[in-house]
Amino acid sequence: MTFEQHAHSFGAAADAYERGRPGYPTAVAEWLAPEPVALAVDVGAGTGKFTRTLLPRASTVTAIEPDTAMRARLADALPSVPVVDGAGEAIPLADGTADLVTFAQSWHWVEPTAGAVEVARVLRPGGVLGLVWNIRDESLPWSARLGELLTRPESRITQYDHPLVGEPFDGGEYRTFPWVHEQSRSDFLDMVASRSYVIVMAADARDRLLRAVEELLDTAPETAGRSTVPVPYVTHVHRYVRP
Repeated sequence: MTFEQHAHSFGAAADAYERGRPGYPTAVAEWLAPEPVALAVDVGAGTGKFTRTLLPRASTVTAIEPDTAMRARLADALPSVPVVDGAGEAIPLADGTADLVTFAQSWHWVEPTAGAVEVARVLRPGGVLGLVWNIRDESLPWSARLGELLTRPESRITQYDHPLVGEPFDGGEYRTFPWVHEQSRSDFLDMVASRSYVIVMAADARDRLLRAVEELLDTAPETAGRSTVPVPYVTHVHRYVRP
């Protein structure tokens, strides 16, 4: 399965993505934009998980999403937010119009040199580029076991602690935000099913994986007998200022 196929697989599971994927702590958007800005742009917005977090931080938020099904799901969820076709290397906005451009769970799908040039074009001088990743905290035994089940050779390796970013975004600041996402068991299984390499699995392999995850939920002390699943996350955030 190619990189492009993984990158464009999410639309096939847009509803599962919306139900299963976590949101983001409000503190993340507050750190990226300590004072509210005029225009924030969320690139690779998916179904609008991080877009929602940006709404209190900007007068206008525009979502950029290349997948048709994901755009439709975002438009249903956030009808007041403009959502347009585009990508990190091709943002359909005029030069110097944005105060904040974010990539939440999406920068690893972008060619970093071309993406940085395009973001620098769209940002005004002094504007901010924010790269955001929700990563499960695998310090707990059950979460570590989940990580073992979900790790596959064909999965995309995410450089969330030291992302590759081209010029002119040198240096930057880095913070982490630990938190717990409490979700229903069915939504948790949707989270697993919405991972790109799970979407493109053969049906029998996907079913085996989901059964193994259900068995883990039934046996782990932290989750057995519970109707909800407390999923520990650390949100990794990088903040760069355009010169």
